[in-house]
Amino acid sequence: MTSEITLFVNPAAGRGRGAHAAQPAARALRAAGHRVRGIVGADAADALSRARAAVAEGTGALVAVGGDGMVSLALQAVARTGTPLGVVAVGTGNDFARSTGLPVRDPAGAAAVIAGALRDGRHRDLDLGRAGDRWFGTVLASGFDSRVNDRGNRMRWPTGRFRYDVAMLAELAALRPIRYRVAFDDAPEREIEATLIAVGNGPSYGGGMRICADAAMDDGLFDVCVVGPCSRTTLLRVFPRVYRGTHPSHPVVTVHRARRIRLAARDVTAYADGERVGPLPVEAETVPGAVRLLV
Repeated sequence: MTSEITLFVNPAAGRGRGAHAAQPAARALRAAGHRVRGIVGADAADALSRARAAVAEGTGALVAVGGDGMVSLALQAVARTGTPLGVVAVGTGNDFARSTGLPVRDPAGAAAVIAGALRDGRHRDLDLGRAGDRWFGTVLASGFDSRVNDRGNRMRWPTGRFRYDVAMLAELAALRPIRYRVAFDDAPEREIEATLIAVGNGPSYGGGMRICADAAMDDGLFDVCVVGPCSRTTLLRVFPRVYRGTHPSHPVVTVHRARRIRLAARDVTAYADGERVGPLPVEAETVPGAVRLLV
């Protein structure tokens, strides 16, 4: 089956890899017999408007070329539409692609996967999380991790990922427990103190931090990782274990499973797929089979 495929491109992804990746991806899709058109918006809002228009016009697939931010934007356009999503992952973190077994930083290989999936009708229906009007594929963060994100976004120097390392050191110096009000599914709301609460539709965020290590993206449930109150020393001991996904065995960490969660706390911002959602309170729910991923 051949059709028109829409490449949804972030030219700045991965320090310019997005712009270069679009060309081999387009060549591979054209070689498979597809017509290819590209979308590059003036900004995120313009890009999303163009992507939604392509979906409404019946594009055969929307292919996000970039990092997790571009995948997140594409999810807003394709969720619950039945339009297949392809991913050419060339960003810095690429957590969505890694979590779903897709090629990373291999544009031609990723395009070959997409072309083969379209040819054979091969796809995987995945759950998405929804918080307000925002869809997310990986993790919704709140607490210490989102405060690091907040601080890093406000900083003008240093540039690049190093500013988030500096932001983390600053937040460690100011570390204090957060008083949350939490409700899982239909259970009564309760108050807890925690360092952070991460709501995982997928297992990782931040470029391979397996904060919700056992989260499955097709089971209709969130894995919710709660890191309880802890000292700087304890947090620094737990933190390296997040990359291996072994942190849940530490006494300060608990994991819950739920279809829906409500979080409230003062002065805490939620981020989903690395993108700002807004200040708590926020309610997130799983939506089974909300996206059709080409695999």
